[in-house]
Amino acid sequence: MAFMTRRTDALSRARIVEATIELLDTAGESALTVRALTAHLATGRGAIYHHVATKDDLLAAAADGVIGRVLAEVGGDGDPAPAIRALALGIFTAMDAHPWIGSQLSRDPGQPAVRQIWTSLGSQLARLGVTGPARVDAGSALVNYVLGAAAQHAAGARRAPDAAARQEYLQALAATWAGEDPDAAALLRDHDDRAQFLAGVDIFLAGVSALRKPAGVSALRKPAGSG
Repeated sequence: MAFMTRRTDALSRARIVEATIELLDTAGESALTVRALTAHLATGRGAIYHHVATKDDLLAAAADGVIGRVLAEVGGDGDPAPAIRALALGIFTAMDAHPWIGSQLSRDPGQPAVRQIWTSLGSQLARLGVTGPARVDAGSALVNYVLGAAAQHAAGARRAPDAAARQEYLQALAATWAGEDPDAAALLRDHDDRAQFLAGVDIFLAGVSALRKPAGVSALRKPAGSG
C-alpha cells in the first residue's frame, strides 16, 4: 500500500493560500476541496482547519492574496490619475490570469479583496480632490466598472482558449452586431481588450474632473459688498 509522505515543516496560512491559488488556476473552483488541498500540501485536514474554517474562507483568502500583490506592485505614490489607470489595469490583468477571481469578488462586497480595491481607488480619488459623497459615488462607479469589465473579459477569454479562437469569436460577434451598431461591429473586428478597458477608465477620469472642487473656492460665497 502506498502512503502519502507527510510534510515535516510547519504549515503557514500564506502557504495554504498559495496552494489554493495554484489549485484554482490549474483546475478551477470545482476542484478546490479540502481533500485536494491536503494532498497538494502533503498534510492533514487539521493543519488546514487550524488556519481556515471553510471553502469560502479559502476562496476569499486566495482572492485577497492575488489582489494584495497587485496593489503592492502598482503602489500609488505618483500622480493619482495615472495611479488609478495602473491600479485598474493591474486588477484587469490579474483577473485575466486568474479567471476564478471574477466570480469570487462578486459574491461578497465586504470580503477583504474588495475592501482593498475600494480603499486603494478611494484614496486616489481623494488625492484627485474628490471628497465626501461624490467620492463614494465615484468610487462605486469605478469599482463596479473595473470588476465588471474584467470579469466579462475573463469569461470571454475562457470561451476562446487561444489567439485564433479569440479572433474567430470576435469576428462572429462583430457579424452579430453589424446590423445593430456598425461602429461597434468595426471595433470588434480589430479589438484590443486592454485598450478598450483603459478607454473606459479614461472616460471615467474625465467625468471625475467635473466633481473636483476648485482649489481655494469656499463652499459658501459671501454676498457682494458684505464685510
